[in-house]
Amino acid sequence: MASSLIEYPPRLDLARLPTPLHLLPRASARWGAGKRIWIKRDDLTGSALTGNKVRKLEFIAAHAQAEGLTTLVTCGGVQSNHCRATALVAAQLGLHCHVVLRADDDSVSTTGNFLLDQLAGASFEILPSAQWGRGVKEAFGRAEAACLRAGRPALLIPTGGSDSLGIWGYIAAAEELRSDLVNAGIDRATVALATGSAGTQTGLTAGAVLHELPVSVVGYAVCDDSNWFNTRISADWRASVARWPQLPDIALAPITRDHSVGPGYGRADPAIYALITELTRLEGIPLDPVYTGKAFYGLITDIEAGHYDDVDDIVFVHTGGIFGLFSHEEQLLKATASALVAE
Repeated sequence: MASSLIEYPPRLDLARLPTPLHLLPRASARWGAGKRIWIKRDDLTGSALTGNKVRKLEFIAAHAQAEGLTTLVTCGGVQSNHCRATALVAAQLGLHCHVVLRADDDSVSTTGNFLLDQLAGASFEILPSAQWGRGVKEAFGRAEAACLRAGRPALLIPTGGSDSLGIWGYIAAAEELRSDLVNAGIDRATVALATGSAGTQTGLTAGAVLHELPVSVVGYAVCDDSNWFNTRISADWRASVARWPQLPDIALAPITRDHSVGPGYGRADPAIYALITELTRLEGIPLDPVYTGKAFYGLITDIEAGHYDDVDDIVFVHTGGIFGLFSHEEQLLKATASALVAE
């Protein structure tokens, strides 16, 4: 199915694209077991406005503008990359932003993404994790009503921008990746990424089919499990097909691996911090403990176990998360100290 047959909805130019694809030679020697490990640098979609969420927001914000909606309301953890990106996009476009944040413990770090939310002028409400399920729906309702009263109608954006609008960000990214593979001389590959709200994985899985990529897309779950993600991806794709007549009604076969969750969402064990430290020193590319660090750890575990013996090339999608590092300062400094001792 040729990409020229796909008609994209309205889109803003927010991300710095295309992002680079390059080989990780020392990481390949360390963990590749004879394979080449490549990295798609979606952490370079901007400086502060960076990561995978920006690709989705190009379509989400365009829709808000087309509909005359002047407030972006969304939700996530206190250190949510998506909330930070949404707040910055709103500031860039002269829109208002309100974020509903989940506090996963008794302390709320004002560093990292949450600091940037506030610098961008986003208003916020913080809920304890125990109240999140019902509480976030009620908070969205309150925010929408308040925005209407203030004459600033709102677009309500789900966690991660993961819905039938946000999906377009990574359908388009798959088209970009097709050119990357050709330019790198990659005939067949596995594309691996962290998955937390399923939107990036849904878009890439669909985009790989729509743009005829010679790849298998594998998501590494950082929360929930493979059954949840595969079910969610299928449901989001069906909703997208129902919404967008230009999308063909094809069946997707999502692939999700389970063993990257660790102690839970937003928490990591010492092995993840050690991996982040080692990869940074090998390649000068930091990962984060919430998403990419866990996914890369799952990937190299699978490589060692022979799970990818049928391919020579593996493309890891770096979805960003640099600002999430700062709330893990203590654990990362312990990992760097341990690395120095080992040397």
